[in-house]
Amino acid sequence: MTTGKVAQPARTPGVSQTDVVVESIRQLIVEGRLRPGDRLPVEKDLAAAFGVSRNPLREGVRALSMMGVLETRQGDGTYVTTLDPSMLLAPIGFVVDLQHGSGTPHLHAVRRVLETEAAALAARQIGPADLEAAAELLRHNESELTLVEPNHETVIENDIAFHRIIAEAADNPVLAALINALGGRTMRDRLRRSISQPGADETAHREHLSILAALTAQDPDRARTRMAAHLFTVEDYLRDEGP
Repeated sequence: MTTGKVAQPARTPGVSQTDVVVESIRQLIVEGRLRPGDRLPVEKDLAAAFGVSRNPLREGVRALSMMGVLETRQGDGTYVTTLDPSMLLAPIGFVVDLQHGSGTPHLHAVRRVLETEAAALAARQIGPADLEAAAELLRHNESELTLVEPNHETVIENDIAFHRIIAEAADNPVLAALINALGGRTMRDRLRRSISQPGADETAHREHLSILAALTAQDPDRARTRMAAHLFTVEDYLRDEGP
């Protein structure tokens, strides 16, 4: 990137210098003038190019680093990351974790929309290794559920891993990243249902087996329908019990 060719952005009243830095770097990436793996110019040149002082520049770089856009390497400078969707969308999980009360059912509804389509996509192309990995998780849960006092957290962790396999098998990294970003909040709700609702784990296990059967048969319509039915059970629980 040649700093001399960077046009200083027009100043908008009320916009801080830090915001100018964030927007300027975003624009450079969007325009292709900064690409994944590129090293940013030295601080003095970049500050001059953006028409800002160094402190706001550092704050803007820090903000973009927290967002997964930039990476500062000690003694080596600041670089654009790979811009991998899983990294860029991870902050959504923080926002999701702040949701509570009436917002919780909406999160689960979004999760259902995403995961039902992921199941349909996965059914078209999931391979033997992923099918076996999913089946192994269900076998672990089946063994856990035979115990007098099954570990609900273990069951839910295997549940999440099962859903993650399906999301990744859909071969859409953005879709998988969004689904994973919703995992933290929905895990707590699923765990609450697992503990408080008798038979919830066993019901979920049967539903997972049904989903796996549809995936194994490479039947997108059944995979989509069975995933939707499975996820509706959590939504129904939240509706009846409250968030």
